[in-house]
Amino acid sequence: MINNVKEIVEKVIADVKVKNPGQEEFHQTVEEVFTSLIPVLEKNPAYVDEKILERLVEPERQIMFRVPWIDDKGEIQINRGFRVQFNSAIGPYKGGLRFHPSVNLSIIKFLGFEQIFKNSLTGLPIGGGKGGSDFDPKGKSDREIMRFCQSFMTELYRHIGPDTDVPAGDIGVGGREIGYLYGQYKRIRNANNQGVLTGKGLTFGGSLARTEATGYGLVYFVEEMLKEAGKTIEGKRVVVSGSGNVAIYAVQKAQSLGAKVVAMSDSNGYIVDEEGIDVALIQQIKEVERKRIKEYVDRRQCAKYFEGKGIWNIKADVVLPCATQNDINLDDAKKIVENGTFAVGEGANMPCTNEAVEYFLEKGVLLAPAKAANAGGVATSALEMSQNSMRLAWTFEEVDKKLHDIMVNIFKDSRDAAKQYGFEGNYVVGANIAGFLKVADAMMAQGLV
Repeated sequence: MINNVKEIVEKVIADVKVKNPGQEEFHQTVEEVFTSLIPVLEKNPAYVDEKILERLVEPERQIMFRVPWIDDKGEIQINRGFRVQFNSAIGPYKGGLRFHPSVNLSIIKFLGFEQIFKNSLTGLPIGGGKGGSDFDPKGKSDREIMRFCQSFMTELYRHIGPDTDVPAGDIGVGGREIGYLYGQYKRIRNANNQGVLTGKGLTFGGSLARTEATGYGLVYFVEEMLKEAGKTIEGKRVVVSGSGNVAIYAVQKAQSLGAKVVAMSDSNGYIVDEEGIDVALIQQIKEVERKRIKEYVDRRQCAKYFEGKGIWNIKADVVLPCATQNDINLDDAKKIVENGTFAVGEGANMPCTNEAVEYFLEKGVLLAPAKAANAGGVATSALEMSQNSMRLAWTFEEVDKKLHDIMVNIFKDSRDAAKQYGFEGNYVVGANIAGFLKVADAMMAQGLV
């Protein structure tokens, strides 16, 4: 018998903090999602009776393993590998691998938990999972990265498969790393199961438009959100944090729709180009040469480089945080609002703290939440899986059209769910509710598993 749903939700959140000590990022995402679901639980008490929340926060499987490898000096190095298979109610586990020194169990669990709802929103049959390592690809030779990836896959291969768990890339894991990982998987399994990894090269089962998908999808969602408010991104001044895959292609798509992107960043600092970011130059520096963003100002005289943080001091109509989690805190949010920003699109996973999110919503800023707005990457990964299963390849235009349609549907589902439960215009709550309902109903239908 339910007495007070709010108290039940608060107890679940408190229990998560006790059972998972020190996992701050995981605590943060659970609190953000579950507090927004209270109206849904009040209308659907069966979700509470069946303890759907308690089951959702416990991964179906957590794998942590040693990754030994030899560097170019012949010295043995040891890293830690992770794969958290969170929820398979609607399909095989699907989520990226992140190679970065900050990676720990909390980061992987927060990403995997978010992935459950993000994947649900795509409308495609994929469950939630995430993985990675505290290995840092920066400064490593191609041979060192290959040896690490081979060692990583030598353990991971036994836990994944086209119908079980399909990893992809994330921070630190691009086409090069996916290629090495797939090569080792194929060698160990003696099988061309191309659908076991996504983000592959075009010569061995990759999909056109996959590289662009997360950034493009972000802008497609933001444009739908702006249209709903009677606005457009055309002619708007935009600031983008980050300079990786998501950021680069968000800039490219925004500028193709008539926006002017004036700033980008990396972990060392940020650039400002009042004439508009030269995407081709950024691609050359970051994707081909693998250098830092400060190189940009040496080749484009109108641009300026600033060491350290501070990109959110720059005035913009629209900001797109595409770097990493908790990129925008409450103080940053206040600066952004003060600068006249009316829309924020989350390209990274959880780039705004919960306090920043609340402040944006309180001030009437349009906010496109990550689990909806950056779902284009995993959606296109699922499209890559479909192409692999059918042994065919779609054109760039076909994939991009499917991606656009998926992002429009995600926006509509988030908008309609928010409206249905009395939160019109709050796409954060709307995305949480829409993503949750599909997963919860599937869990209920499959019994206590």
